[in-house]
This record gives sequence, C-alpha cells and structure tokens, in this order.
Amino acid sequence: MMNSTQFLYFTLSAYFDTGALKYLFFMLILSSYVVIICTNVLLIVVICVNRSLHEPMYLFLCSLFVNELFGSTGLFPFLLVQILSDIHTVSAPFCFLQNFFLHFYGAVEFSSLAVMSYDRYLAICFPLQYNTCMTFDKSTVLIAVTWLFPLLVCVVMTCLSSSLQLCGNIINKVYCDNYSFIKLACYDTTGNNIYGLFITALSIFCPLTLIVYTYTKIFKVCFSGSKQTRQKAVSTCTPHLASLLNFSVGACFELLQNRFNMNNLPNTLRILLSLYWFTCQPLFNPLMYGLNLSKIRIICKSLVFAKM
Repeated sequence: MMNSTQFLYFTLSAYFDTGALKYLFFMLILSSYVVIICTNVLLIVVICVNRSLHEPMYLFLCSLFVNELFGSTGLFPFLLVQILSDIHTVSAPFCFLQNFFLHFYGAVEFSSLAVMSYDRYLAICFPLQYNTCMTFDKSTVLIAVTWLFPLLVCVVMTCLSSSLQLCGNIINKVYCDNYSFIKLACYDTTGNNIYGLFITALSIFCPLTLIVYTYTKIFKVCFSGSKQTRQKAVSTCTPHLASLLNFSVGACFELLQNRFNMNNLPNTLRILLSLYWFTCQPLFNPLMYGLNLSKIRIICKSLVFAKM
C-alpha cells in the first residue's frame, strides 16, 4: 500500500476529448469568470465607497461577494488550463489545496446565508430594536465567525485527507474534492467519516436550523402584519431566498453525485451538475442583489451613466 504523500500527482478522469469544441468551452468558462470578477468587484467597491451602504445588511453582502471571488478563483483558472490541456493531471499538493479552497468556499457561503437570514429576521420582526441589536461591532463579529469557523473546519479536514493512505490516484471529477480522496483510501476511514458527520452537523444543519427558524418568524410577522411590512419583507428577503435556493440546488447535485452512482448519466451532464454549485452561485448572487436592492441598483446606475 502507498501513502498519499507518495503520489506526486492525481489524474482527473472526468475530462474527455472534445476536439475543436474545447475552444468554445474555454471561451464560455472565460466569459463566465470575467463576468463574475467584474460584477462582484463592482458591488464590493460600491458598498465600500458609499457610506450610505455601511449598514449590516450590505456588510454581509460584501462578505458574500468576496467569497464568490474566492471560490470562483479556486476553480475557474484551473478549469481553463485543464480544458486546453491534453494531459489532465494535477500535483498532489495542489489537489489538496484546491480541495481546501472549494470546501472552504461552500462552508463560508452557507454560514453567510445563515447570518444574513438572522439579520433579516431582526430587521423585520424587531424593526425598532434593530439598530440596537445589530450594531457595527456585532455585524463585524458575525462576519469574522462566518470565515474563521469554516477556516478551522476545512484545515482539519484537509489535514485528515492528506494523511490518508491511498490505493490509487485517479479522481473521477474535473476538480479535486474531499469525497474523492475518501473513496481512494486503502484502509478504514472511520475517523474521517465521523469528522465528516460532525462537520456536516455544524456546517449545514446548524445554519439550516437558524434559517428555518428565522424565516418561520418572518413569514408569521408578514401574514399578521401590515401591507408595508409585507412589502419590506418581500423586497429584502426575495434575493436572499433566491440565493439560498440556488445554493441548495447546487449542494444537492453535489451530494447526489458523491453518494450515489451516476455512471448511467451522460458524462457531460455529470460534469455540469458537479460544476453548478461553484459556477452558478458567483454568477447569480451579484445579479440578483444588484437588480433587487434599490440602493445598490441606483448607485450602480449612477456610476455607469456617469462614465458615459
């Protein structure tokens, strides 16, 4: 049996020869990445520069947009290189690093959405006490938690994965992920599985419980409140709910691919499903929030037309 450190590289077997179409795929991925960079950077700059947007809700959004840049940068440049390459191998250290980046992105994304639902809960259910409950210091602490806790979790996860004894180095995906390392393990992975369940409980079920609780309270207030309250809830919660739904769909695709045999599906479809989580959310969020939140929309329009 060989230890994982003895493998100098991993082979990504999900790639297949597309002929001249690889240049089309390259341009599509590159265009998507450029759109992600431009839209997310624009919204980060808008929030940072305009003092009127230095409110908790927009600070949480800024953190979310930074995470979209982080996650997409951990994947898109790698995809661009692999699409044009004829040999789909990746060095072992880079593979484990990418595994860390992508899981860290997912954990921060879900934590951020949970914190944002708590912020909307306070704003809608306790509007008079909102400024007292959600201070700048408190929002800063919450943002720090959404980044530091996933960082700790993913560092431990990556250390456990990199110490596994592996019996192969072929990963049936277009990127490196933790579950692929588990499947390649030679010996018992009970420790990794227990840690995985523990982290799943903390990283998914705890935030999900908070989201369900806050929206139960929000819907209760909306149904029993005034028309103005309902309008405020719809305008501020719609982008968040849409983002949460989009992220959850992507997470379900990823979970299904990891836990069930999807070999009966066409290879192209399996690749698209595995990429949905990491590509659609960075594209979707800035467009959704930029179009639906009036403050951001007005400032973005003024910036665009000011340069014309």
